Formats: sequence, structure tokens, C-alpha cells
Amino acid sequence: MALAALSSSSSFTGSVSSHLNANSSDHFKAAASQLGSLKILDRGFYSQSTGIISSRRRSVNPVNSQAKRNDSIVPLAATVVAPEVVEKGEGFVEDFGKLAKDLENASPLEIMDKALEKFGNDIAIAFSGAEDVALIEYAHLTGRPFRVFSLDTGRLNPETYKYFDDVEKKYGIRIEYMFPDAIEVQGLVRTKGLFSFYEDGHQECCRVRKVRPLRRALKGLRAWITGQRKDQSPGTRSEIPIVQVDPSFEGLDGGNGSLVKWNPLANVDGRDVWNFLRAMNVPVNGLHSQGYVSIGCEPCTRPVLPGQHEREGRWWWEDAAAKECGLHKGNIKDGNENGVAQAEGGGGTVTDADLFDTKNVVTLSRSGIENLSKLQERKEPWIVVLYAPWCRFCQGMEGSYLELAEKLAVSGGGVKVGKFRADGEEKEYAQQELQLGSFPTILFFPKHSSKAIKYPSEKRDVESLLAFVNALR
Repeated sequence: MALAALSSSSSFTGSVSSHLNANSSDHFKAAASQLGSLKILDRGFYSQSTGIISSRRRSVNPVNSQAKRNDSIVPLAATVVAPEVVEKGEGFVEDFGKLAKDLENASPLEIMDKALEKFGNDIAIAFSGAEDVALIEYAHLTGRPFRVFSLDTGRLNPETYKYFDDVEKKYGIRIEYMFPDAIEVQGLVRTKGLFSFYEDGHQECCRVRKVRPLRRALKGLRAWITGQRKDQSPGTRSEIPIVQVDPSFEGLDGGNGSLVKWNPLANVDGRDVWNFLRAMNVPVNGLHSQGYVSIGCEPCTRPVLPGQHEREGRWWWEDAAAKECGLHKGNIKDGNENGVAQAEGGGGTVTDADLFDTKNVVTLSRSGIENLSKLQERKEPWIVVLYAPWCRFCQGMEGSYLELAEKLAVSGGGVKVGKFRADGEEKEYAQQELQLGSFPTILFFPKHSSKAIKYPSEKRDVESLLAFVNALR
């Protein structure tokens, strides 16, 4: 199949220093010095015949570039010269868990080179149109042939479409776009409207527009490369490995274990990714200059405010612990029955320290919050945060909330400050009775009304919270 065209067909057979000699600009040297050392790796190739992991390794020579864009997924042999295949042991089984540990301290460039040399033309980079363009730059630096594909949902920003074109021109490649099934999209829109995801969650729309097209794309591969980073999502990505057997999708040979997933940027901080892009003069999506960080479909993406986590710009009306569209659904794991570390650390089994722990903040039990919400007349108004200790958004506002509590206590304004842990067994109650949509949710209980007023803004600095309180008390 041809998910994307190929880059230059030159092989990367020397060290980083020899590669720099061939590209000797001072600018390139300065940037490449950040990438770490690159070991020369034996050229293996992955195949799957047992239904779990590879039983063979092969070597594949570089193939010729094909400039013409393909309109559909077809066998690779139909568009490129057939590679020379060398068998390397019939009984070989690759241990990708061990490989992930071996590469834990490797640079993204070394990881990318390893992925490309092992899988040749059976691997492709998944490109979303955001800062994961770093993957394409790393692949380009290896000097190996590489392929790129992207999912066009039909609802991307105009800036993203222009950016795709910029990237194709920069690297001399053709991105292979995967599109949703027109009949499925038609059925969804006619039945539920254009914006049903605001009412019942984004999963159904993402399943039609993203997950199923991705599934079709991956069925023609034995491995894929993603831009996932551990620091990207507070609920789902903190334990992603460098390389893994994909837990959710099948590859070319079918069955569990038939697809390998590479995450070369897993251990890289987002700021370092941006430093790399600037150093290498890589084009970026115009939306980034408008405050967007994580970029997806236009209706489900918005800019983030200073101090907010990048994933707060995606599906902002939903629970922060499960902000995945389904492409990386294998990251989501259930927490324990108390809701501790629920999906936050990948395993959901480590107890997180409690938040907002100060004498100025009252800890409310289930019966306490029930009584407070039922009162028609209160002695004083209350502001209460519904939170989960594992939620990074809650962690991020802890300082502001504690400062708010201190200011209200010092001013003697008569406003009580409370907290209610609303995850685990309490989550359903909080959703039904306390307007919980995502963590954190902040409620103000007026003195002379039983109805709680939900704080509507994403701004959680102390000045904004204090203005909210002063406007209502």
C-alpha cells in the first residue's frame, strides 16, 4: 500500500558526524548537536506471521521515490520498486518490551533511525498537523526513505490544510490522506446534527471521522510512528513507552500483536520539541501563533490560556482524565474503585496526595455536600471546588484556590471555602446533582438560594475567582 510517498532514497550508513559533513551549514550543526549520539544499527526488518509478535527479521534496501499522489490504499508493490528481502532467522521473536527499555535514554533521532531501519516500507509516520512535524524532520535527518499519512476528518481548520501543503513542499513528499466513509458521516449528521459531540461526547464522531479511517490505514502496515509525549495529556499518556506492540489496532498480518507502535518523542518535553523546531527552521501550523497548542478538528479545539495544560484546549467540556479521540485508546486504563490516580498515570494504581489541604478550606463529605446543596437559607455563601487529586488541571489551580481561601479568610467577607472530592464512587452523583462536567468544577452556593451557580470560565487565577465571588456574594 502507499500511505505516503517517500523521501530521498539515500541510505544513512555513517555516523552523525559524517552526515553533518554532507550538510555542513553552521545552522544545521548547531541544531543537530542537541540530538544526541546516533549508533549505527544493524538493518533488521519486522514481519508478523504468528499472530503475536514478529517471527522473522529482514533487511530492506531503500526504494525509489514516487511523486504521484495515490488516491487510495493499494499494495505497495504497485507504486514502488520491490525491495530486496533477506531472511534472518525463521524462529526469531522480537521482544519490544526489552527494546523499549534499551531505548529509554536514546535520542529521538536514534529512535527514529531504529524504527525506519527495522521496518523499511512497512512503517509510516502519523502526522496530525501540529508540532509532531518534528517526527518528519527527524526522519528526514536519518537520510532513510520514510512515509507519512494523515487523517482528514473534513472538519480541520483552514490553517491546518495550508500547513499540510507547506510540509509537503518543505520535504518534497506527498502525504497520503485518509478520509472517513461518506455514508457513515452522512448517517451521523442526518441523525444527530453537526454538533452532537457537545451533547453526548466526542467519541462517536471521532470513531466515524478518525478511528475507522486510521484502522484502514494501519491494516496496510506493520508499524506506525506517533508524536505522543508523556507530558501531553494529564489523563492518558504519562506512561507511554518508546516502542510497544499496539494494544488497540491490527497490522498487515492481522490479529493481536500484528502492529508495532513507535513513540520517539515519548520522553521529550514539549518545550524541547519547540526548541528543536526553531533551531531547524521547520514550518509550523499558523494556529500555534494564535494560542493553540494541541490541534485537532476545528469545533473541538480552542486556544489555551496562560498556565493551562495544552490538552485543556481539546474537548474542554469533557472529563480531563479521558481526553483521547480513540487513536490512542490503549492509553486509557481504569482507576481503582476509589477513583485514585484514575487513568492519570496510565496504571491508575498509585495514590496521589490530596489537594487544597489548608485550615481555610473545609473538606466536605458526601452528606456534607448534600446538606449544603439542599439548604434554602445558609448562614453564609460557599464556594466549593469539585476535584480529583490525580487531575493535573486541579493540581494546576491549587495555588490559586488556596490564595483565594486565604484572602477571603483575611477579609472577613463571610464566604466559606470548601472542597469535595468528586471522582470514583462520587462521580456519578456529582454529574447528576452538582453539574460536574470535567475536573475541576467550581460552584458558588448563594446565601439565599438553594441553586448552585457554576463558575463558567477556564480562567482559574485568584483574581478571576475572586471577581466571581464578589459578583455573587
